[in-house]
Amino acid sequence: MGERENISAGPACGLAEEIIRTFGEVRLRVYGTSMAPCILPGDLVSIERASLRDISPGEIVLYFRNGRLFVHRVVERKAAATAGGSGEPCLITRGDRLSYDDPPVCSAELLGRVVSVERANRKVELRGMESNHPIVRLLRASDRVTYLYVRLAASWRTLFPRRAKCQA
Repeated sequence: MGERENISAGPACGLAEEIIRTFGEVRLRVYGTSMAPCILPGDLVSIERASLRDISPGEIVLYFRNGRLFVHRVVERKAAATAGGSGEPCLITRGDRLSYDDPPVCSAELLGRVVSVERANRKVELRGMESNHPIVRLLRASDRVTYLYVRLAASWRTLFPRRAKCQA
């Protein structure tokens, strides 16, 4: 969910966090563009609770940090440096269209993994796009191009309703 991809209302974020920690699953609407072209604004993501050890690079996760929710792809697992010397396991995440990694996600922040994406009442196939794919590079280079891509994708769904796919 990135900078603009967060549910900024504190109570809503807290409620979503409580629901997933208590019941193990939650569905949320995404509002940002950091995961474009795979996840677009307006998509519904279904999240299932998962622990840090269950998550692998390439998966998309939901985490809660500083009163905000983020949906980003895991790019790496590693140990975060601690004062005691032994590193706590953590995940390195990044929005698909972003060129920088997020700060490490620790187990206390991780809420779960994205298990499905729904766009215009249809399931979207979850596939990763390589970071050097031309579409990803273009979206990464320009917020304006991203805005136009999102608008075009919304118009395309209206004109040509079919099974939506998240692909190259």
